[in-house]
Formats: sequence, structure tokens, C-alpha cells
Amino acid sequence: MKKIKIYSFFSGCGLLDLGMEKAGFDIVMVSEKYLPFLNAYKYSRKKMKMEEPEHGYFNDDIADYLQSDSVLEKFVKKDSKDNIIGFIGGPPCPDFSTAGKNKGVNGDNGKLTKTYFDLISKMKPDFFVFENVKGLWKTKKHREFYDKMYRKMKRRGYYIIDKLVNSLEYGVPQERERVIMIGIKCTGKAEKEKIQKLVQNFNWGVSKYNSLEVIKNMEWPTTDVFNENEIKMEPEGIDKELTIQYWFEKNCVEQHANANDFFKPKAGLNRMQTIDEGDVSRKSYKRLHRWRYSPTAAYGNNEVHLHPYKARRLSVAEVLAIQSVPKEFELPKEMSLTDMFKTVGNGVPVLMAEKIAVELNKLLKAYFM
Repeated sequence: MKKIKIYSFFSGCGLLDLGMEKAGFDIVMVSEKYLPFLNAYKYSRKKMKMEEPEHGYFNDDIADYLQSDSVLEKFVKKDSKDNIIGFIGGPPCPDFSTAGKNKGVNGDNGKLTKTYFDLISKMKPDFFVFENVKGLWKTKKHREFYDKMYRKMKRRGYYIIDKLVNSLEYGVPQERERVIMIGIKCTGKAEKEKIQKLVQNFNWGVSKYNSLEVIKNMEWPTTDVFNENEIKMEPEGIDKELTIQYWFEKNCVEQHANANDFFKPKAGLNRMQTIDEGDVSRKSYKRLHRWRYSPTAAYGNNEVHLHPYKARRLSVAEVLAIQSVPKEFELPKEMSLTDMFKTVGNGVPVLMAEKIAVELNKLLKAYFM
């Protein structure tokens, strides 16, 4: 039986990859241009006692792979003889983010998205996964670029399915919207008819009992006066497994290797103590509520998230929990705090990636095997 081999680009510390691996996929090559992120990827996998990718780790610019006879081209040519090849990637997204630079495809990061699609067009993997921020889907000028890439991939012979997903629907304690595009190589009439039939049962890994409407209609608490280390009992009418507190306990965040990795303000402590638990109304200095889910765990543009019942910012261990990362995952101590928060905040929630990947695995095996 053929194997499905995954090539990962813009890998960061590997949260999307980890979800894919937990769903049974084999990551054979990892490419990440920013060395601290790549080192974090290696470190976390070693800590989790996971094998290194078959083809190794590469600290390369993705544009280099467009050159003739690149190392990527050699690997793909060899693997494609007896295997199913997949590309996955979430190019850096500030240029498409509604809270970011908003430069779109003309920004330095925006250009990387086009390069990713150019690479897919050149290498022609059997399938691909593209992940990015909601701004690429919802903002008019960015949506024009997205639709252009969509049409380009269809012309290249891919059957496309896409969706704006919300991590809450996957059991992640965080409201995080992301656009996912999946392309499956489909060139003939018979193949098209087969994939059209199969995708009718593709549910994106979302249970009908976990719909966003059901979640939003629960009786979530709003705000409570902040009293440091005060105990508050779980309220009725909520889904405990979608709460900050549940995941803090599940991941043993106070005993985690990254428990003490948080920014310690030189000033602003008094300000922290005046913000109610659950008050996320500000652009920055949002205090999470222990018995509610978090807003998007992204920490650029001076956005600060505060611990629900401690007078400090969130730790890396706590953000990893909010991203539904297994408690065995950790980041290296020599990594800067800025890089730690950036790579975790940029990542795809692991549980969301895993549940989508489980369904994708079924679809690919039904189609290709």
C-alpha cells in the first residue's frame, strides 16, 4: 500500500504538523526559514521522543525551491514513484491580518503566500493544505487575491474544498478563525466524479453537537472583580472542556517546563490589578476568564493577555494549553520570550489540526488507494 508523505513549509515550531502527525500522517521534510523556530521544532520533537523527518530539517527560503534541480525537487521526484505526496503550509500572515500590516500580497510576508502556490504549481503534489488568517477570506482586497489563487489551483488540476473554520468547534479553548484550503489532484472526468462523491461526506472534523451556535448560546460568565488567587467555582450551563481552567489543569501548566516563561513588566502592575477577570474589551491588556474560552491567542501589535487570577501576563505554558498543545510539548530555555510567544501564537491549534487531518486522511485513502 502506498504511504502518504507530507512536506511541511513555514513550519514554525510545528503545531500544524503535530496535529497532522497525531492523525496518522508522516512528515518527511520540514522547512522553516527562521532558525529559532526551526530549533524549537527540533527541540520539542526530541522532548516528545518523536523521530526526525525522513528527509530532515531545512533552514531555507521557500523561493529557493523554485530553482531547477533543488533538493526539494529531488525528494519529490523520488518519493512520488511509490507514494502519495502532500504539501502543507501556513505562510506568515501579518499582511493579511485585520489587526496586522494589511499590505496584502504586496507585503514581504504576503508574497510568500503566492510563492507557496507557485511551488505547488511547479512540484504538483497529489494534494496540498493551505492555512491562513480570516482576513484573507473576509477582507475584500485580500479575498480577491485568495480567489485568484483558488482559480489558479483549479486550472492546475486540483479539486478544491475550503472553509473558514473556528477552533471552538474543535474543542479548543479559544475563538480563533482560520481559512483552510485543501487541494486534491484531479485531472480526469472519472477522478472528478469520484472526488465529488467523496467530499459530500467530508465534515471538516466538526461534530453537529459542537456547532458554533450551540457554543455561543451557552451561559458563559462575563466579568468578575479581580482578586488575586481567589477561588471561583465552575458555573452551570457551560462546556467545561472549552474553558481556560480546564486546559490549565489538563496541561499541568504550573509544573510545565515553560511555566515561568512570561514577561515581567517593569511598570504597569497596578494597571493589571484593576482589570476585571473576563474583561477582554480592550485592544490590549485583556484579562481572560478562567471559566470561559480565550480570544485569539496572538501576541503581536502590543496585545497583552493577562492571567485570570494572577497579577501577571500569561506564561508560555499557559498559551500552549490555550492552543491545545499536548503537555509533553515544550520550548527550549535559550529561546527568547518574544520568539516563544510569536511561534506559539502563529501556530494552528493542535486539536483543530488533528480533527481536520483525521477526516482528510480518510478522504485521501478513499480517493487514492
